[in-house]
Parts: sequence; C-alpha cells; structure tokens
Amino acid sequence: MAEFKTQDVYRPTGDQPQAIDELTKSLKAGERYQTLLGATGTGKTATMAWIIEELQRPALVIAHNKTLAAQLCNEFREFFPENAVEYFVSYYDYYQPEAYVPQADLYIEKDSSRNDDIDRLRHSATSSLLSRKDAVIVASVSAIYGLGSPEEYEKRVVMLHVGEEQDRDLILRKLVDIHYTRNDTLLGRGKFRVKGDVIEIQPAHEESAYRVSMFGDEIEQITHFDPMTGEVYGKLEYLNVFPATQYVTSKPTIERAADEIHLEMEQQVKMFESEGRMLEAHRIRQRTEYDLEMMKELGFCNGIENYSRILDGRPPGSAPYTLIDYFPSDFVVFLDESHQSVPQIGGMYEGDRSRKQTLVDFGFRLPSALDNRPLRFDEFLGKVPQIVFVSATPGAFELRHSTVVAEQLVRPTGIVDPEVELRATKNQIDDLLNEIRRREELGERTLVTTLTKKMAEDLTDYLLESGVKARYLHSEVDTLDRIQIIRELRLGEYDVLVGVNLLREGLDLPEVSLVAVLDADKEGFLRGKTALIQTIGRAARNTNGKVLMYADKLTEAIKGALDETNRRRAVQLAYNEEHGITPESIQKGVSDIAEFLSLEAPTVPRRRRKGAREVEGMSPAELERLVVTLEEEMFAAAEELRFEYAAKLRDEIKDLRRELQAAQPAA
Repeated sequence: MAEFKTQDVYRPTGDQPQAIDELTKSLKAGERYQTLLGATGTGKTATMAWIIEELQRPALVIAHNKTLAAQLCNEFREFFPENAVEYFVSYYDYYQPEAYVPQADLYIEKDSSRNDDIDRLRHSATSSLLSRKDAVIVASVSAIYGLGSPEEYEKRVVMLHVGEEQDRDLILRKLVDIHYTRNDTLLGRGKFRVKGDVIEIQPAHEESAYRVSMFGDEIEQITHFDPMTGEVYGKLEYLNVFPATQYVTSKPTIERAADEIHLEMEQQVKMFESEGRMLEAHRIRQRTEYDLEMMKELGFCNGIENYSRILDGRPPGSAPYTLIDYFPSDFVVFLDESHQSVPQIGGMYEGDRSRKQTLVDFGFRLPSALDNRPLRFDEFLGKVPQIVFVSATPGAFELRHSTVVAEQLVRPTGIVDPEVELRATKNQIDDLLNEIRRREELGERTLVTTLTKKMAEDLTDYLLESGVKARYLHSEVDTLDRIQIIRELRLGEYDVLVGVNLLREGLDLPEVSLVAVLDADKEGFLRGKTALIQTIGRAARNTNGKVLMYADKLTEAIKGALDETNRRRAVQLAYNEEHGITPESIQKGVSDIAEFLSLEAPTVPRRRRKGAREVEGMSPAELERLVVTLEEEMFAAAEELRFEYAAKLRDEIKDLRRELQAAQPAA
C-alpha cells in the first residue's frame, strides 16, 4: 500500500515548520481539537499536506463551498501525485427538495438535475476509501448527509481474480444486483456488455473499462482499456467492481424492510383515520404502497433514501450513515475556513427537520423519513476522532476547545498584509472605476464585494458598459461555471470579478492587487470583523496589494479588522527584516481546477466558449456561418421557453461578432 508522500519540490518555509511541529505533536498525543490560525497566503493547504504526510493517516478535508473544495482538491493533487485525492460534493446542479406548504395547500415535488461527472467522483471517493489507506477526500458539507451503509456497500463489491473459477451467469446476476445495466451496444458508467465468454464492464467511478475474458468458468484474463478508442492500458490480476449506487440493498434486506415499512404505514393510516383526516390517510397509503411495489420489483424506488433507516436496520432517531462512516477509525478531519464550516455543519439539521416534519404531518412521508437527514453537530463530533480547525479568523468554538492554537502568519514570499484605505461612499463607483483602470494598465486584477446579488449584477453591467471586462460570481452561478470563471480571471480573459460573500474565503488569486469593499460600514454578517479580515486577505498574494473600504463611519468591525491586520503586518515586517527577505508576488501556474472533472471527455460534449482560442484559425466566412447557426438555435430555444439557454447563446453570439469584426481587414 502506498504511503503519503509529498512532492520534493515543496518544502516548509517561514513559520510553517513550527506550526506543523505543534499540530503534529498534538495529533500524535491524541488531542481531539487543535487550530491552525493561518493568515491568507501563508500556505495553509501545504501545512495540512505535510501534517498528513507526518501522520500517514487518511484525511477528510471539509470546505464550506464547492468552489473552494475544487481548488483544495486540485492543490492536494499537486502535493500528493501518487496518492488518492478525491472530490466529494453534492452531485446536484439543481435541487428542489420535496416540500409542502400547508397555508397554500401546495405540494412541491422533488426536482433535481444531477451532474454525471460529480456523481462519478463521489463513487471514486467511496471506492478509494474502501480499497486503499492513502486517501485524502476533499468534501463539502455533503459529507454529513445520508449515504448508504458502508458495510452493505462493501459486501456487494464484485471481486474478480485471474485464475479463479466463477460461473459466468452468476457474475452477470451480481452486476445486475449492484445496479449495473446491460447494454450490448454501448458501454458507459455503470454499464456492462457481454459477447460470448467476454464481459466488458465500465465501473461507476471510471471513464475507462475492463474486459474480463473467460475460458469456461475460469477467469482467464482481465484487460484495462479505453472504451472509446479501444486502446489497451494493461492487464490486471484482479478487479473489484463497486456498486453503481451508494444505496445498494439485497433482496432479503428489501423483504425485511418491506414488512416494517408496511407496518409503519398502517400505524400512520390508523392515526390519521382516528383524527378524521381521511385525505392524509389515503395519501400515505397510496404513496407508500407504490414505493413498496417499486422496491420489490426493481430493488429501488424514487426517494428510497427516505426509507434508509429501515433498510439499514437502524433504531428510530439514530444517526444516518454518511461519508464519514466509510473512513477507517484512525482518520483525521481538517475543517477549512472553520469560522464558516463549523456553523454550517451545525445549521444543516434544523432546516432539514422542519421541512420533513411538515411532509410527515400531512401524509406525504412516513415518520421514518425524518431519519434521512444530515448529522447533528454533536453527532458529527462523535463520529470524528480528531479535528484540525483551519482559518485566518477562527471562531469562539474553535479557540475555546482547541488544546493547541498554532499561528502561521509569515508568507513564504515575504508579502505582508495589504494596506487598507478608507474612502467616503460618495461617488464610490466612479472612484472605483478610476482605480480599476490603473490596475488594467498594470495587467493586474480587481475584486469587488457588494452586499447583494442584484448589486453585483448591476455593477457588472455598469462596468461592461464602461468598457471594463468584468464578470459576477454568486451562489446562483453553477458550481462548475464558478470554477471556470475564477480560472478565466487568472488568465486575464477579464479584469474585474464582482461578488457577494463567495470572494472572501480561500480563493487563491495572486493576480489580484486591488480589493474594493463597497458599503463597508453597513455592519452585519457580510461586513463583520471576520468577514472584513477575510476580504482583506484576498489582496495578500500580490506585492502591490491594496484594499479600499468605502465607508462614511468607522464601525467596530472595521476597527477590529484594521487592528488585527496591523498586528499581523508588524509580525511579518519584523520577520522579513530579521531574515533579509524582499517580498515577491506569489508565482503560481494557472492549472485547470476543473481538469480532474474530465469535462472535455468526448462522451460529455459542452458548448461553452473559453475565449477567442476556440475560434482561432477560422476564416471570416466560417465565423459568419457559425453566428447564423447559433442565432437559429437561440431563436428556437426562445420559442421553447428555454430563455436561460437562449441568453447564453446570445452572449456567445456577441463574442463571435467581436471576433468577426476583429478578423475583418481594415478599410
């Protein structure tokens, strides 16, 4: 089994060795809680990687949003090229949970759009945890949501060994039992095909496939190959095929659970009938009996997770199985940006409970559905043996419970925290525009934080009209699009990124030299001391870093943020003077954060421009034909009421027209 080994090109510098030593000693001593107080840009991700290397134990890194999780996953993959670094976030691009609004008698059916790439990565994460010890899983809060039983999941793995005798038809039945689909024409994730004594399988977590050649009942050869090109990667001695869904159940389990579900349904029906609520009684009977029929016939039903407690054989009120249960007992958890992730984990349970309780009260779900839920915070703490809280601004919980608080304030590049300048809010937009123009001339980038999504969008429109290349970023932008937007900012495809709170924590943007905080004196969640310190940190990766706060009064939050920034600057300047360090801007290659998602796989075509490079080499006539084609597609989309897609096409057409204009010979 491979050991955790970081690349030799990366070595601890500054005060990283001291922080690594303090935290490693605390973890090896068995302490439950410790905190890494690391200023922005001091290499907290690197410190986490070196601690994992020292411990040689599996790790779960939890980030509070998908964008940050993607960036962390990419960075950990650079540190651990030979180890399993996996990405585990919600696989929904769009998710509308099942809900009922009694006041309006409005039932909202569950509606979702699943992302196939992220689903594959989730399967890759669970299979890595069960097959190797050198695994680092970078996850969002999805890590505390219900998942199938790891024991049942591992029990259903189909294990194939060269030289072993297994009945061919039995292998096929096993594959069907773990929700693989037979398709003798086309392979795909979670599918298999059969040609005589040859079985070809594409696992649920891979883009490649495996060919199992049999001689009678003996497995003669296992070949790893590319299902698209047929290229052979090599031959294997064994193959473990993991289930195509994390909610995998056997027939005996379904038969046992069906009796218990039916009994619970009858109890609910009697209760509703005794209260004279005949509609609710009919509703719960009809819905449950339909689900039971589906499970008996297919081994699955829509919303099967609502019966997870009964299928798992857990007692009422017990915690569900989650990703955490797939880890071995000696793993360690890193809560990145803990001032955000701690309250986020703590707040998931109550919101979920409130929605589901209404569904139960009105006969849409059985009471056991309440146990398909995220973990409570106390349950989360009970499941994880040791935690390292990581933040530039740790909260009260972290500081109160941590045995060790290791400070990491010195940046390897010698860059000190940026200067912060306060300016009046009068004419703040025009003043900001002038500052942006100065950065454009220097080839540097700007971040602007606003208080609302609407203001972010309006300001972006204003900047575009003023000739500034700008984009906005907020929670309604698709996960993978957010990742691409950040990458394009670094590449210089636009100069200004406008957002709300997504620009605060963790985003690594060394090209940014100016951060502007609009309405900084509107004290609240987005303008509190912690939020302002985090925002200031976005300019701490560039020697020209500067922060402008537009405010008409000095609030307690602004004063606290300035005091802490000045304290850190004093420590950093003293270190630089003592060691003769001249600050240098962070030099970091622009790797494609989304690269590991295999978005460019030929089976997943994406019509998404990434700038002028896609039309490089096209003649004006070809560009004109492409514009006409896209216009026809745009009008068709508008007629079908797919306005969002039509709007994307409209923007693409604008870009192409600019390319066409630039391609025309000068008069």
